[in-house]
Amino acid sequence: MNDLSPSDLKTILHSKRANLYYLEHCRVLVNGGRVEYVTDGGKRQLYWNIPIANTTCLLLGTGTSITQAAVRELAKAGVLVGFCGGGGTPLFSANERDMEAVWFSPQSEYRPTEYLQAWVKFWFDDSLRLAAARAFQLSRLARLQAQWPHRHLREAGFAADAGRLQALVERSRQAVTLAQDTTALLTEEARLSKALFKLAADTVGYGDFLRAKRGTGTDPANRFLDHGNYLAYGLGATACWVLGLPHGLAVLHGKTRRGGLVFDVADLVKDATILPQAFLSAMRGDDEQQFRRNCIEALARSEALDFMIDTAKAVALEIAAQAVPAQEQSA
Repeated sequence: MNDLSPSDLKTILHSKRANLYYLEHCRVLVNGGRVEYVTDGGKRQLYWNIPIANTTCLLLGTGTSITQAAVRELAKAGVLVGFCGGGGTPLFSANERDMEAVWFSPQSEYRPTEYLQAWVKFWFDDSLRLAAARAFQLSRLARLQAQWPHRHLREAGFAADAGRLQALVERSRQAVTLAQDTTALLTEEARLSKALFKLAADTVGYGDFLRAKRGTGTDPANRFLDHGNYLAYGLGATACWVLGLPHGLAVLHGKTRRGGLVFDVADLVKDATILPQAFLSAMRGDDEQQFRRNCIEALARSEALDFMIDTAKAVALEIAAQAVPAQEQSA
């Protein structure tokens, strides 16, 4: 049996970590060797522990500040930190809104390189990059098909028509398989999303629904979709960081957008987990905190981060295996 050091025993794989945190109106600091957040409780200050070894990412909302010591400890534990607006959206960077700049990634020289090497092996080939985008979309559909009929959603009141869902998934799967370029994939993605919004609204009796991006101030389903999607982006950024994949090497969402790969990875679970919860919470009249709690529980219960990491790993290795070696191309 190999010997394990104490530090090995304390390390929890990111794919097995349980917590996403969104904080507002507090200060994050180090107190007694622990990372804590401080809130005002009348005449007292209340200290709450953040279990950083079991945390994937930390979103800091309105009225927050963080000390250098806290950032150091979060980086050592491999926790991604992002600043955002009230209610979890939108994400902000120092001087621009951008998915890459938003996330303060922990610095580590010892993250894996094999997946980055595999990724760049195919990424500069248009046809292979399209194959990777197709693989992501097919995995997204499989996840949707597996999660929507789940017992937890049915018991919560979200029992989507199985026939309609199957028909939507099959039609989209055929369109994705036949897509000749990323424009066709994005068009199909938009068509499927519109159909899923309609199915979800019908399932819970929501009535007419029109998706409005950054829907703060509009109907609750739009606000919850924005909020929940940013939780998925946090997990997407974590998955990319764990695998050592730069956010700019997107396969579908924007070669000119530095954070495109985060969108690609987050989309693997947005439809399957965030979308139904947004409509459920809107119908129940949940507040932002309750909705966020439900989303985090659903993401953890369904092992969403595991799925993101495993899918990205599989795509990296499988598509790279199709690349023609440079010496064969030159010959």
